[in-house]
Amino acid sequence: MIQIAIMGLGTVGTGVAKVVEENARQIERKLGEPLQVKTILVRHFKDGAYRDRMTDDFGRIECDPDIRVVVETIGGAEAAYEYTRRALAAGKHVVTANKQLVAEHGCELLALAREKGVSYLFEASVGGGIPILHPLTECMAANRIDEVYGILNGTTNYILTRMVRTGASFADALREAQEKGYAEADPTADVEGIDAGRKTCILADLAFGRQTDPAAVPMEGISRLDLRDVKEAEQAGYRIKLLGRAVRLENGARSAYVSPHLISEDTPLANVEDVFNAVVVRGNATGEVMFYGKGAGALPTASACVADVMEALQSGVRRTPLGWDPDAAGFVDPMELSGRWYMRTADSAARAVEVFGQIQVLSEEDGTVFLTDEMTGRKVAELSAGLQTKACLRVL
Repeated sequence: MIQIAIMGLGTVGTGVAKVVEENARQIERKLGEPLQVKTILVRHFKDGAYRDRMTDDFGRIECDPDIRVVVETIGGAEAAYEYTRRALAAGKHVVTANKQLVAEHGCELLALAREKGVSYLFEASVGGGIPILHPLTECMAANRIDEVYGILNGTTNYILTRMVRTGASFADALREAQEKGYAEADPTADVEGIDAGRKTCILADLAFGRQTDPAAVPMEGISRLDLRDVKEAEQAGYRIKLLGRAVRLENGARSAYVSPHLISEDTPLANVEDVFNAVVVRGNATGEVMFYGKGAGALPTASACVADVMEALQSGVRRTPLGWDPDAAGFVDPMELSGRWYMRTADSAARAVEVFGQIQVLSEEDGTVFLTDEMTGRKVAELSAGLQTKACLRVL
């Protein structure tokens, strides 16, 4: 019997316990012996199926020689960091879905895991049940990864889908998402791009092999999007999607950011709707490869966690193949990246041409909506200061 522990019994922690129980036969067949949740760390005890396994004392997990893997589902980067560090130091594998912890402390925790000869695995931290980190680091290992981008947050994608399909305002679509349980009561991390930003940092770390400081990554969400821009984009053959993007630049430099983008309606990514996520990886040998599926939810995320548990138990001497250089040097401000931009201003088309030069006018109703030629974000900011700018979005 293989014993594991779970830290935290919220949505994902409960999902892990359920997956271990409901898929016990398949898991045993692959591991060669049964897998059992022995101990569950909670802040407050509550009645239910797991009451007899609960404890509020982490020492019971840390000092138990029978517990080989700890699944961290606490969230945040305070208690989760301390308990993860102690579990690894005690020689236990740790699996997590905690994107904030991995983005901020993953490099350090991976180094500790290697030192102790155990695994620190976090497939579920990006994309929930979508397998992306293992394919990125193993299946595409023969590639130089030049770019990773995608829809990394199901809540914002659901809101944007409702704005397109029903003409709902951002506020109304958010309220609907909350009613359906897709958005938290406090949706800030989702709608302001923070959740997608942390996932983008992890993807950049693994793709480019160097630490990406979350504080250096601009994270812009969708809370300021106007329904008019959604409609203007659709009429011009585009969809608006919140994308996280990490790009390899010349001489080993790299950049990363999160912001709303216009993407052509003809691309597969434009048709990823509702709570689904999709990640595109561009390798120099494979070209573009897209991974698609539900990026959140109790069982999809728990499935990825339990798969990591099984990998840790089966990995032998090949423990923790992941890792990246802690040096964050070489990060370039995304404002230096060139691209086309969508602009909506209160000015006339003639004034927009005077300021921006060559443009593609989309609409002249109540001002001007247009697309620019390629230019850096810094240049756009400089020029748009000369207009009565209402909206400014990147075009992928």
